[in-house]
Amino acid sequence: MQKSVCLVLTLLVVVFLAPEAGAEDPPDFAFEWGSFGTLNGQFYNPSGVALDTNGNVYVADFGNNRIQKFSSDGTYLTQWGGTGSLDGQMNGPFDVAVDGAGYVYLIEANNRRLQKFTSSGGFVTKWGSSGVGDGQFTAPTGIAVDASGFVYVADALNDRIQKFTSDGTFVTKWGTYGPGAGQFDQPADVAVDASGNVFVADKNRNRVQKFDGSGNLLDYWGTFGGTPGLFRDPQGVACNQDGNVYAADTDNHRIQKFDGTGTFLSTWGSSGTGAGQFDSPMGMAIDATGNIYVADKGNHRIQKFVPAVTPVRATTWGRIRVMYR
Repeated sequence: MQKSVCLVLTLLVVVFLAPEAGAEDPPDFAFEWGSFGTLNGQFYNPSGVALDTNGNVYVADFGNNRIQKFSSDGTYLTQWGGTGSLDGQMNGPFDVAVDGAGYVYLIEANNRRLQKFTSSGGFVTKWGSSGVGDGQFTAPTGIAVDASGFVYVADALNDRIQKFTSDGTFVTKWGTYGPGAGQFDQPADVAVDASGNVFVADKNRNRVQKFDGSGNLLDYWGTFGGTPGLFRDPQGVACNQDGNVYAADTDNHRIQKFDGTGTFLSTWGSSGTGAGQFDSPMGMAIDATGNIYVADKGNHRIQKFVPAVTPVRATTWGRIRVMYR
């Protein structure tokens, strides 16, 4: 009897699935640099970080009373500062910002003033003194510069934000102490997005508040806690070119990402010394391609993260059956 073979072929299907809707993947750790010390490229509680248009990285080296400048790969370039209150000296450099022309702005918590430098550290001007009047400060801890050159300062112990021109002329201020919307309890940091919206890390109220450039409240989000979207003493805030907001959730030892309306997108980090872990993260800076630099204060280092590459998941099904008869 002749045997025949009948092939029953079931279609093999490969379906490529897009990432699931919801929270984004966190960025990937790229590399780190720094250790505790006073040598070039070492840090003592770095608290602020900023980028210029060439990708150079400026670090407010708080405990060493200096600014250090690096290339985007962490190569040491130069430094300036030194302990004191004279022009170009520093006492408690807490945060740093760079404007579109490359000028570097430094806020000093202990000298209660702002200093402006060239990109190589040449002193340009200064303003501020101890007090509660317009243009005075009590422990200023955060600084940002918008696309028009206006300078915003988180005047922490005066519970307010102050706005200046690039030469130090006082423009306006907003905020008082309290729990209400638009009030503050030690605003620790400030950031401005490409549309001129101003975001404030309201440290002791465990929230982020959003304002327009004149100080009108637009939105706010967050409360105390450890779950995603909540905070424990947030002390850093930054924006990317897409208007997303990054908050350094300092006492939770993590970074959280939101859209411009406060919708939670992703989080990463935990307490520790390993790659991608933190000990009191504070200042952040984000470049045009989405690379993120974090001042990992307690670990005396800078960590760099790059946008995550989301793998495409493939699903297959089907089979081939061979029948004899």
